[in-house]
Amino acid sequence: MPKSEYLKLADAIADEIAEGVLKPGDRLPPQRNFAYERKIAVSTASRVYTELLRRGLVVGEVGRGTFISARRGSSTQNEPRGIRIDLEFNYPLLPGQTAMIAKSLDGLEKPVALDAALGQGTSSGSPAIRRIAAAHLAQGGWSPSPDQLVFTGNGRQSIAAALAAIVPTGSRCGVEALTYPFIKGIAARLGISLVPLAMDESGVRPDAVQKAHRENNLSAIYVQPAVQNPLGITMPQARRAELLRVVQKLNLPVIEDNVYGFLDRQPPLAVLAPETCIVIDSLSKKVAPGLTLGFIVSPPRLRESIMASVRSGGWIASGFAFAAAQRLMGDGTVAELTRLKRLDARARQKLAADRLSDFEVQTNENCYHLWLTLPSHWRSQTLVTAAARRDIALTPSTTFAATPGHAPNAVRLALASPTMDQLNAGLRTLASMLNAGESDFDSTE
Repeated sequence: MPKSEYLKLADAIADEIAEGVLKPGDRLPPQRNFAYERKIAVSTASRVYTELLRRGLVVGEVGRGTFISARRGSSTQNEPRGIRIDLEFNYPLLPGQTAMIAKSLDGLEKPVALDAALGQGTSSGSPAIRRIAAAHLAQGGWSPSPDQLVFTGNGRQSIAAALAAIVPTGSRCGVEALTYPFIKGIAARLGISLVPLAMDESGVRPDAVQKAHRENNLSAIYVQPAVQNPLGITMPQARRAELLRVVQKLNLPVIEDNVYGFLDRQPPLAVLAPETCIVIDSLSKKVAPGLTLGFIVSPPRLRESIMASVRSGGWIASGFAFAAAQRLMGDGTVAELTRLKRLDARARQKLAADRLSDFEVQTNENCYHLWLTLPSHWRSQTLVTAAARRDIALTPSTTFAATPGHAPNAVRLALASPTMDQLNAGLRTLASMLNAGESDFDSTE
């Protein structure tokens, strides 16, 4: 079948979705049945389904089939939607933290200080900010040198800059099979293919890295060894050592996302392999998404390439971000916010464990999210849609799947954004929904 013909079939399905004939959670027929109904080859049906997956109009759930997506047109998280109980986005904002931040920034609005803050930032920052940032990032025996630091506007920009610097366009990067959603969009824009790496209860399997490199010739891997998103796994020491032995043998650089690492106190992989690992961090979780700075701790041999990547990508942080971050890190405000958020995360996990005790949950008592495997009578897309009608936002497993069509029947709950009362109410509502049947929540209600 000519390319235009299979695209016409995909367009026809897309029109049915747009018109509401096919609704979120509806199951498409198996590809062989679809081919028979449309009088086309099975291989053509496969191309139609692949195109619908590419557009984000459908999702695949392993062993269950292909379903109309609850998030039309996107395979990654959308922007926050202002929903009442937000269990979708993880932005920990403590009740008293605005006053703490205001106290730290007091005087920054005065002409002398503001004049300096309104200047142009650079990828390398000033000697003072490098020194303060290096001290702030030091963790569990890991003490980066100030001369290793490169800065961006936020953590996503740091990931993009590192990828652009070490993975050539058209090449491949290994990622956890369930991974941080935004790396999929970043990689697509950079022309990089992502290769899923199998995981177990300890994180990425070293043998999966070997297999993926043998079959795909990887240029690097991207991993989250501490408080992995979405599973909450913190990689144990034995697995860390084994993984590093493999990547060093294969000469693969590691982009290590440590944005959630402050919650679990574990030093990054770079403490064991400083010449192999590029550590990514930011202030978005420790402080606030609207007042952040991205950090890249680079091996000396890669620093110039990463700095060039930051400049060419337009990812240089503003002068004001540098000035604010220097104050917040230098006077201990970030350290105190970190301490308080560790306590807050544990309290929220304790509440979630109590409210969801009857269900299969994977998490880490120190983190702000959990992975909820659904009872067999629920599908993730249908639950997300039904929860949204009750003013609760969730993230389906398909958002995190590195490969379309390979998502388990699960959802991620982000615990950070609601108040404790909202979180309690949302978790109680979800527990009631899970105990009921999917058929009790008509998609047309």
